[in-house]
Amino acid sequence: MSTFSLTASVIALTAVAATTASARDNVSVAGSSTVLPYATIVAEAFAAETDFATPVVEGGGSSTGLRRFCEGLGEGTIDIANASRAIKDSEVETCAANGVTDIIEVRIGYDGIVFASDIAGPEFVFEPVHWYIALANEHFVDGALAANTLSNWTEVAAIAQSLGIEGDLPDQPINAFVPGTNHGTREVFDENVILAGCEQGGFFDAMLAAGVDEDTAEEKCMALRTDGASVDIEGDYTQTLANLDSTPTGIGVFGLAFYENNTDRLQVATMGGITPDVDTIASGEYPVSRPLYFYIKAAHIGVIPGLKEYAEFFMSDDIAGEDGPLAEYGLVADPELEATQDMIDAEETL
Repeated sequence: MSTFSLTASVIALTAVAATTASARDNVSVAGSSTVLPYATIVAEAFAAETDFATPVVEGGGSSTGLRRFCEGLGEGTIDIANASRAIKDSEVETCAANGVTDIIEVRIGYDGIVFASDIAGPEFVFEPVHWYIALANEHFVDGALAANTLSNWTEVAAIAQSLGIEGDLPDQPINAFVPGTNHGTREVFDENVILAGCEQGGFFDAMLAAGVDEDTAEEKCMALRTDGASVDIEGDYTQTLANLDSTPTGIGVFGLAFYENNTDRLQVATMGGITPDVDTIASGEYPVSRPLYFYIKAAHIGVIPGLKEYAEFFMSDDIAGEDGPLAEYGLVADPELEATQDMIDAEETL
């Protein structure tokens, strides 16, 4: 999609004014659970260091936030959607159908998806194929799909070894807690771990060789078990952590920042031989990382007090830079931060 410089149009401002008797005095934000702690830090600092009211920041997941964002313009709708994935073309179309035609995309920085378990438990050394073998609803074996009935990580390791992928896994039940489908993290997990594991193990190519079309093969690869071995977590990472507390043999999927703020309770697994940390994510060595975003309704700028100022404050060097509080919490600063700052200043839209 092309980018162009936006000057707040009379038409857009009129559309907002027509739906609001008097504008809210605070910015309204909702969306990604991964971005939530960063946005909360920024909102509190923004209120403390400016004359604007404290922004209201809610979670709910990337898809939920973008759905609310696309409901339309006006005081009764949110101004910003936080997301741990890029907005989809279908969501842009829904936004446009509801009058949200001018959207500013802001890349905050980068985060990793990590696999963590109880600090007192055994260590895990993963490849993507391990997660596919453990959690796929079906495996393509001998030319046909067969239900996944595996119950222990040792069984997973044995199958991986038969495929030429070395490494042992603990003698521990398969109890995985993964983000629900309302979370952007889930989409990254499905594609960068489950689908990647299906490909790594040769299952994807086997389906194609058997005449299965590519879309169906991808769908079958990413369909997860529903027998209790894989549990969707619809809430935020604190809910995943609570599940690990009640199931010490479990392993959960988290954002790097959440893990780094709970290292007294969790240990992290390697993936592809790489330990996730700020350095390996910044360098691209760690294979499961992703950019984080927030999206702004350009038509609300100048109508909702402090909206543009909040975005500028969020992405300032002092906040989003390498030495800022977001980096201290675990965010990997965007090397193109200055370009993002210029884009916000110019109000460039998708």
